[in-house]
Order: sequence, then structure tokens, then C-alpha cells
Amino acid sequence: MNNLKVSATCVRVPVITTHSLAVHAIFEKTVTREGAQKILASAPGVKLVDEPENHIFPTPIDVVGTDPTWVGRVRASLDDPYALDLFLCGDNLRKGAALNTAQIAELVAKEFNS
Repeated sequence: MNNLKVSATCVRVPVITTHSLAVHAIFEKTVTREGAQKILASAPGVKLVDEPENHIFPTPIDVVGTDPTWVGRVRASLDDPYALDLFLCGDNLRKGAALNTAQIAELVAKEFNS
């Protein structure tokens, strides 16, 4: 079993107000963990929480009552240099519901006022 490749993500449930995703993303160009972290750290609406060596990564309980989408457990795919695996959490009562509605309303108001 020395050649067995495993990319695992574990999420404990139940949760009350959080959506969580284990994402396997494939890109057009090769991508590194460090490059992805740099982009994610500066992306609006994203909170990068990614220190698995210190057991620091997003959990559903952490994101309750917050607006951003939390991202962590960013890691290179085991068999594809064009892919990354990552874990995302967000408070679905805010992001995906009320917050998105407010953000859309702000954009519409800005368009009408310009």
C-alpha cells in the first residue's frame, strides 16, 4: 500500500447555519499551494485560514455570524499539477442569503445613481 494516494477531508456534522465544501479545482495552468494562498489571501470576501501544521483551518462553527467565505486546507492535488484541493465554509444565512441580497441592492443603487 506504499503507492496508495489519498487526499482526505473530514467534516463532522450536524451544523446549523453553515455550508461547507470540499473542492477539487482544475485550472488551465499549473498551480501551486503557495500561489493559490497568495491569491486567496487578497481576494475580496475571502478569509484564508490555512495552517494545517498548527491545526488551524476553517470549521463550520468558526464562520457562524461572519460575512466572508473561509478557505483552508489548500493543498496540491496528488496526481494533477493543474489541480488543487481546498475546503470552504460560509455562514449561509449571511453569504448566500442576506449578505448577497444587500450586495446586489448596493450594486443596483450604484448603477441607478451614476
